[in-house]
Amino acid sequence: MSEGDQIRIDVVTVDDAGELLTVRRAAFVSEAQVFNDPNIPALTQTLEELIVDLQSEDVVTLGAWKGHRLIGSIRVGIEDDKATIGRLAVAPDQQGHGIGTQLLFAVLAYLPENTREVWVFTGQNSKHNISLYNKHGYEHQFDQVAGDLTYAYLRKVLEAGAIVDDAADEDNAVRGEN
Repeated sequence: MSEGDQIRIDVVTVDDAGELLTVRRAAFVSEAQVFNDPNIPALTQTLEELIVDLQSEDVVTLGAWKGHRLIGSIRVGIEDDKATIGRLAVAPDQQGHGIGTQLLFAVLAYLPENTREVWVFTGQNSKHNISLYNKHGYEHQFDQVAGDLTYAYLRKVLEAGAIVDDAADEDNAVRGEN
């Protein structure tokens, strides 16, 4: 793989906001077509709203760059011990090359240590997205209607959190026996 073909994943800054807005809009047109709704939030967000989101302390937005071009992004909201992924977007001409999967895995390195579960939501009819999330350990939990759209919510419990839980249970069992 030549240097120009390598994917670099890093935090998206306000300086990249215009390019991020363009990538998201291009990527989410197909979602709008699936739902026959051009007013899905990823397509109606303004540049000003995006900049506010990028400046939020409880949000991390990662981008995938190929050379100097932003070709994908993922947004993660962080709240207590939970992270919520949304707006996973890959430029249409770059889809099908594993960039979304790379972004999905890259998120884990940016989560606080106390994060125990990661949630993701996507349109209920977005079979390709749901399949991608299922393949990587996210399990469907529930659907929720928001206006004209129905979102599927999937959850992944992080292994580190499960290991901590097991250790805590063992510690409590030992203390209980004494």
